[in-house]
Order: sequence, then C-alpha cells, then structure tokens
Amino acid sequence: MTEKVIDVLKNRDLVIPRILFMNYKDLNITNEELILIIYIVNEKNLIFNAKKIGNDLKLSMGEVLTLINSLSSKDLISLEITTIDGVREEYIDINKLYKKLAYFVINEEVDTKQVDTNIFDTFESEFGRTLSPIEYELITGWLDNGFSEELVICALKEAVYNGVSNLRYIDKILFEWKKKGIKNKEDVENDRKKFNRKKSEKIEVFEYDWLNDNE
Repeated sequence: MTEKVIDVLKNRDLVIPRILFMNYKDLNITNEELILIIYIVNEKNLIFNAKKIGNDLKLSMGEVLTLINSLSSKDLISLEITTIDGVREEYIDINKLYKKLAYFVINEEVDTKQVDTNIFDTFESEFGRTLSPIEYELITGWLDNGFSEELVICALKEAVYNGVSNLRYIDKILFEWKKKGIKNKEDVENDRKKFNRKKSEKIEVFEYDWLNDNE
C-alpha cells in the first residue's frame, strides 16, 4: 500500500484537499479508495479508462472496477456519459463527493452555528441541477458572513421568481437587503408590502383626474 502511494507521489504533483484528508474515514472511504479519489481529483474531467487508471496506480483492472463500484455504491462518484464531436465517452463525476465534503466545511468553519445542510438540496431542487464546488463555497460564504439560512432561501425564491438561476444574482439581492437592514423572512415581506404600497400610491396619483375636480 505504501509503495503505491510513493509511486503516485513520485509521478506527479498532487493536490490533496485538506477537508478530504481529514474526513475521509467519516465518509467510510478506505485507504485504497482514497488513493483513487486523489487520482481522480487531480485529473479534470477524467475519462473512465480502467486500464489506464490501473497502470497509473499499479492496480489490476479488476481492482480498479471494484474500487469504482464501491465508491459509486457509497454515493461518492458516478459514471456519466458525454458526447464530444460525435464520440460518446464515459467520465467519472465527483460532484457527489464535493457535496459531502461541503458539509464538513460548513461544520468546520461555522462552528456552533446550526446549519441545515438541506439548504444545498433546496438550491439544487430549485435550479434543477447539481451545484458546482464553487457554488457550494459561495453559499457557505453567505452563511459565514452572517446571512441566515432563512434569508438565503428567501433570496433564492426571489431569484427563481424572476426567472434567474444564478448565484451572482442572489448575491446582489442579499447585498441590497443587507443595505436595507433586512435580516429575515418577515423583513422581506414587510419590505415587499412597503414597495407595493408605494407603487399603488403612484398609480392612484397618476389616475387622479385633477382637471375635472371641481371641489
């Protein structure tokens, strides 16, 4: 096992996410699976080629397939099909792993703040797609900067209502609400009522027939 790790370290410069290294056992990842994950993390858009992976990691094809199946059954990776220039290829997607690691990031950085990790599921449900690692970081950043989950979800709903599935747009909403001192759902609703009331008053003034007012 040690020799395999040394071989990998000698052959390439590796990036090992600290959060993965510190929490892989909590995800029920074995040492052998960890080596494969590190390999995958360092190969962007890794095309699934059991023979090549086996050669690089000094594993048999059978061992590679066993590890892939194990990680897939643990809901950490998935095999996806993509078509490039008419050629269908299978690649390894690790977004599920990033999602689970994001939970650890929140627990580590937010400390005692009670975070409902379902917030990520809410975003994915509203957007109809899987969040990217960068999007996970941005959402985590909002929570770290003092925005409540309730307010973040309100901003998400506001964006979706306006037909926008973009976290930058939501970031602007939160920034504007912060300037107004809006901190929770009740504040959002009060601000919306205030806006509608002003809008209604403008319409009434516009429709007032002052030329025929003889009083």
